[in-house]
Amino acid sequence: MIGLPPAPRYLLEFSKRGAARKLGPWMCLALVMGNMIGSGVFLLPAALAPFGWNSVPGWLFTIAGVLAIAGVLARLARALPQADGPLAYTRAAFGPLPAFLIGYSYWIAVWVGNAAIAVAGASYLGLFLPWRQSSATSTALAVGLIWATTLVNLRGARAAGNAQMVTTLIKLVPLLVVVALVFGVSVRSGGAALAHLPAGGLSLGAIGAAAALSLWAFTGFETASVASAEVENAVITVPRATYIGTGLTGALYLIVCSGIVLLLPAAVTAGSDAPFAAFVARYWGHGPSLAVALFAAVSAVGALNGMTLVQGAVPLSLARSGHFPRWFGVTNRMGAPVRALVGSSMLTTALVLMNGQQSMGDAFAFLALLATAVNLFLYLGVAVASLRLRVGGAIGVAATLFSLWTLWGAGFAATGWSCVLLASGVPVFLLVRRAASLSAPMPLPVLVP
Repeated sequence: MIGLPPAPRYLLEFSKRGAARKLGPWMCLALVMGNMIGSGVFLLPAALAPFGWNSVPGWLFTIAGVLAIAGVLARLARALPQADGPLAYTRAAFGPLPAFLIGYSYWIAVWVGNAAIAVAGASYLGLFLPWRQSSATSTALAVGLIWATTLVNLRGARAAGNAQMVTTLIKLVPLLVVVALVFGVSVRSGGAALAHLPAGGLSLGAIGAAAALSLWAFTGFETASVASAEVENAVITVPRATYIGTGLTGALYLIVCSGIVLLLPAAVTAGSDAPFAAFVARYWGHGPSLAVALFAAVSAVGALNGMTLVQGAVPLSLARSGHFPRWFGVTNRMGAPVRALVGSSMLTTALVLMNGQQSMGDAFAFLALLATAVNLFLYLGVAVASLRLRVGGAIGVAATLFSLWTLWGAGFAATGWSCVLLASGVPVFLLVRRAASLSAPMPLPVLVP
């Protein structure tokens, strides 16, 4: 049996040590929403500003597409109850190489995404520097965040988990503040403060690009599905928590990001390294804007800490299951995957440095698109696997079309680089097989009619 995409299992192993029972409905809902709300949403308004009103249907399209993928995961979980998530679903449909590439792409998406999270955290923390923020100082701050959270995780999962608990609820504060301001400003102005619709109407290309960017904020919605073994009454609880959590988080994102994009001048939003703070400063004051920026920075650091834990767990799990070089399977005396953590953080650092000459908003936009494009291969693989196994139906077709359309919307650069990164896994797979790490055949899950 093939293991889960390693992130959820690794996170749940920590939670299982702190609680002996399985996840109930409310805990499962909190798992979905907590893993979705990270740092991306705090810089997304700057990336979405050029799209204006096109970002609104982009959000709606993304919410619908994510719910379709969630439905596919729920159907596969029911049809393959003994399987351990997307890796097993893909292997059952297509064999070991596609399954390996799905796990490999998931790992790439994590460390690429961590580069975007570090950039987001540096953007908000930069507001508190005593000197003027520049590309060099922002890049240095982002690299510092990467290695600070790496050091925390090298102390083991318990240290990382304790740090994560401190930041969990803080991330909701700036979102709720902006929601209140958006409604207050819109009601007082009677809607007059909102940007006008574009003279040429909405554009399918712009909507697709906005959808690809907004999908970054939804990554993690699949957590409950891949962790169904840890959930009480999973057949009912997992789909319900996934649908409700995705819907609520999507509504929050839609209000917050669209409100900032449509109520702030596009030039101000696009040129800001901290759009949430810029919005609150305009409609409330400088002091509250700094408070919101601080909350956003803490949220970004918390998200980076949690995903750093994941970026070490992914290659560790792949190595231990024989899908990755065993060099990555070494742990220190505290149980932390030291080689996987340090190696992944080095890749994340290199990516941040490569984009260091861009503004923080531009660097975030590219890194978020790249991480999203790579992550889309996981969603696409699951959707196509559901069609191959004949359990997806119409919702499987919808999830496949959404994944393909969003890959197109991500643009040539992000999608092209994601294909290059994915293809780099083929020689890794062949080398591991040649080393006989995959010589023992692994049993395929049995499809339940």
